[in-house]
Amino acid sequence: MKFRHYCLLAATLLSTFMYAQQRQGGAQQITVSGKAIDSETSEPLEYATLVLQSIDNPGQVTGGVTDEKGNFSVEAPAGKYNLKLEYISYKSYELNNQNITQDKNLGTIKLALDVAQLDAVEVVGEKTTVEIRLDKKVYNIGKDLTTSGASVSDALNNVPSVTVDVEGAISLRGNENVRILINGKPSALAGFGSTDALRQLPADAIEKVEVITSPSARYDAEGTAGILNIVLKKEKTLGLNGSININTGYPTTSQVNANLNLRTNKFNLFTTLGHFYREPPGEAYFDNYYYNSTYSRIIEDRKMNRKDKGFNINLGMEYFLTDKSSITGSFFTRFGDEQDATENNTTRYVDGTVDSRTLRREVENEDDNTYQYSLNYTNNFNDDGHKLTADFQYSTDKETINTDIDENQFFPSEEVINLERVFETEKENEYLVQADYVLPMGEAQFEAGYRGNFQKNVNDYELQTYNPDSDNYETNYSLTNKFTYEQNVNSVYSQYGNKYGKFSVLVGLRLENTQLKGKVDSDLSDEELIDTLGFNFDPDFDKNYLNLFPTVNLTYEINDTDNITLGYNRRINRPRGWFINPFPSRSSRANIFQGNPDLNPAFADAFDLGYLKRWDKLTLTSSVYYQRETDAFERVQTETGQQTSDGIDIIRTIPINLSTNERIGGEVGVMYNAIKWLQLNGSFNFFKFDTEGEYDGVDYGASNTSWFSRLSAKVKLPSSIDWQTNGFYMGPRENSQTKSEGMLSIDMALSKDILNDNATISMNVSDLLNSRKRRSYTESYNDAGQLSFTSDSEFQWRQRQFTVSFIYRFNQPKGKRGERGRNGNNGDDEGGEFEG
Repeated sequence: MKFRHYCLLAATLLSTFMYAQQRQGGAQQITVSGKAIDSETSEPLEYATLVLQSIDNPGQVTGGVTDEKGNFSVEAPAGKYNLKLEYISYKSYELNNQNITQDKNLGTIKLALDVAQLDAVEVVGEKTTVEIRLDKKVYNIGKDLTTSGASVSDALNNVPSVTVDVEGAISLRGNENVRILINGKPSALAGFGSTDALRQLPADAIEKVEVITSPSARYDAEGTAGILNIVLKKEKTLGLNGSININTGYPTTSQVNANLNLRTNKFNLFTTLGHFYREPPGEAYFDNYYYNSTYSRIIEDRKMNRKDKGFNINLGMEYFLTDKSSITGSFFTRFGDEQDATENNTTRYVDGTVDSRTLRREVENEDDNTYQYSLNYTNNFNDDGHKLTADFQYSTDKETINTDIDENQFFPSEEVINLERVFETEKENEYLVQADYVLPMGEAQFEAGYRGNFQKNVNDYELQTYNPDSDNYETNYSLTNKFTYEQNVNSVYSQYGNKYGKFSVLVGLRLENTQLKGKVDSDLSDEELIDTLGFNFDPDFDKNYLNLFPTVNLTYEINDTDNITLGYNRRINRPRGWFINPFPSRSSRANIFQGNPDLNPAFADAFDLGYLKRWDKLTLTSSVYYQRETDAFERVQTETGQQTSDGIDIIRTIPINLSTNERIGGEVGVMYNAIKWLQLNGSFNFFKFDTEGEYDGVDYGASNTSWFSRLSAKVKLPSSIDWQTNGFYMGPRENSQTKSEGMLSIDMALSKDILNDNATISMNVSDLLNSRKRRSYTESYNDAGQLSFTSDSEFQWRQRQFTVSFIYRFNQPKGKRGERGRNGNNGDDEGGEFEG
């Protein structure tokens, strides 16, 4: 915030000048030190100002500011002083008539919120800022107009290093194997193995996003790309406060969210309610050429129409047992009701001539119910960071999916080709048990902890096919099955951090035991099952892995505005259930996806070298990185040797462990706020990767370079109107089989505060040019090295979206005045934080 920056600059210049004068005078020097914290949360207050005014010479004033831990240390000549510790929107602490002849430690000073001052002073936290920690970058989300009325998934697409593709898949530095955490823990809010739930949560629920490219040992080793930790807002202000957000748009969308918070001296009660309804249209196009097949060319033109509605509630209470300890319980549930209707218009050619045309209709109805129960105990033994936390979390999710599929030929004659019904129930249960202990030791800090994560997924699948002879649907026992998949991870860790002058060091070691179990229940024998599914696998497997994951993070502070970071960590990528399930999808008869039960975890070693430079109006972040991943996952397309009943070759996509993947890249980010009416935020990421490996005698090695870049500009217009434009470009890329074209998207928004700044109305358009489409070209060769088929495709998950949003705040001023509680206990630090 500008006010604090001015305080910092003024106090630094003042103390430097006075110190120089004092040194020239040769007077005895003393040091006044201490720490400033919030009286309610015990969190440190950064940029609080200590002022020493001489009693004998009132014109002689010395001062300084607190650091990120709330510590201050001010030098001055020995003498008599009046002392004052000040912080914006807090009551000042004064200590008068002090005769200081030697160093004086004031200890920990608790500052209380000044409600009257808070009502009179407005400090708007509109700017997105970045903090560099030993093991992560922290982006404190400012007022981003383009995500007003949008989802958490949309907001992530504006965070440097992060990309969200047209299907909602999240990548970090171009790598999709990123671990998503909510408040530092795996959560039903982030979905079970997918990011669909993030599309249902409002973007304005985010306080900050932690981009953890070099995770320390306190974090789960899952995610070879790194970790994204989404920290949700948690109000610290006493009394009742909250906000209501209503939005509507075209194509049809509407959403209502309410955030309510009631805080007293003994408890904090919080809830978030949300309801949404959307009809997002999408489309896809495939132009496939086949060689040595019945059909020489097949064109598929798909139209997707969806009706999604749902409700979610997060209810919790934090009870303060003592000034230092609290217990928090929360309950989250989400109900989803989705209907996806897809029409696939197919034209088939023989030697360049149209042979036939068909229309396939697929209507999928899905009910999704999610429940999560969480319990947290926190004990801050003292104000120096000595801390114990314990967590228990239980999540359960049940999806019931019923699908009707019919495919009919309408040229050259009319006939029924295929009628199917699919009944699918997927249940997932997950338990999390965790304990973390933090022990500060002067400049050093020791941490240790345990985490147990136990997941079980049961997929019950029944396929029925219409029999015209009996005029009934009959169960297809060759594909009807129940697949059970379990993933159990037990881990312990320890890490130690210390500061040696300008160097900060954080080293840690994590030990994880992973158990992967899977079982297929089917009416077929194992041999029949393998023959039906077309590849060899173990229908009843139990794998166990015991691995060590070391981490090292270093920081060198060149000065107050420059630092260099270096990190190393080892990571694991465990396959999710849908990558393991061997039964084929039914979205297309000719293009199917099958999981691979023989898929093993992938392991990666990563190095990251970063540099941060701050100027008065400009912040520069940059890094270069290298990662080597073994047994890396790759999805390959192969011929199955099978055909549909009407002679179409069936192409299978299957994930495999494709040997080694190396990735090297660099990124740079800039935040510029030199002009009062203009804010700029840009980033650029370039990377190169090499893949080596073969499957079924086919070499899938590939080498490719790609890049992506984003630029955000926010302009203050007359009449207090804000205008923001975000541009994003994803460069072309390729893997062993597929080349993808570059993709450009632009978001734009206008916003104005009304009703004495208690409300905001905004209008935004997502994907202004309707260009957020994935265009790719695939070539597949058989084991003899001959070209078997090519596919030219285009996919658009969601079309251009117009939205109007209205937010009303009560007892919660715009921008959360004073940024109080910015570093509060939101559960984002798994056991603590060591900062250099």
